[in-house]
Amino acid sequence: MLIKTSAIKGYAIIGSNGAIGSVSDFLFDDTSWMVRWLVVETGSWLFGRKVLLPPSALGHPDANAKQFPVRLTMEQIKDSPDVGTERSVSRQMETVIYDHYGWSPYWGNGFYMGGYGYGYGGGYMGSAMMTSPTPEMKQRLERQREEDDPHLRSIDVVTGYHLHAADGEIGHVEDFLVDDTDWSIHYLVVDTKNWWPAKKVLISPRSARTIDWQHSLVNLDVDRRKVKEGPAYDASTVVDRTYEDQFASYYGAGRQGDPNELKSDARGIS
Repeated sequence: MLIKTSAIKGYAIIGSNGAIGSVSDFLFDDTSWMVRWLVVETGSWLFGRKVLLPPSALGHPDANAKQFPVRLTMEQIKDSPDVGTERSVSRQMETVIYDHYGWSPYWGNGFYMGGYGYGYGGGYMGSAMMTSPTPEMKQRLERQREEDDPHLRSIDVVTGYHLHAADGEIGHVEDFLVDDTDWSIHYLVVDTKNWWPAKKVLISPRSARTIDWQHSLVNLDVDRRKVKEGPAYDASTVVDRTYEDQFASYYGAGRQGDPNELKSDARGIS
């Protein structure tokens, strides 16, 4: 199912022996458009500390209670590495977090690539397979430990970025739609009110040519007219297979909308 990241913000994270905190942000990979980490605000019990959890650690969400269960104790969270989320999260820090919980990282043996998680069996997040790394894999992972990962970006930060079509600005990023089965970003929700009143549209990450972090811009490879005449979107819109087929047909196969086309490293979220 496609859900807005704004709707998940504030969800409580409930550990096996108590409340851990609440979701305050998401870190996504701007090359694969996968959500890699949830930023969890722990509140007063850890003096306002923030911790990172991979989506694979989450159990089935309780939409009514607005919470996610995790098979982690408060002690495990308390003893987890201290991560400064205000700066770039390095691959070394990601590795330290995965090592702390004894999990296989998403870049590791190939069994966890954006949504096949741990400990909950089939369904929402399947169980990961752990294998002994080969010497070559160990060598590659050691190199990765020392590298920063400049592709991890905050959804909070990117929300509000302006979008430039091939021939001019068209609006700003209002939200993200993610697939709650694998946490891939499927669409950006774009507010175009400064150009076309009362119209919102969806843009696929496939149309995001570049992201200009210095100037807070997302540059697209489509023109303004293409976006303006595209399918409208509002809160009542059901983004189902029919909608996505129409979306893909309008923008052209392999450009936007087809969830199978978005699955290079994993599917996108919405």
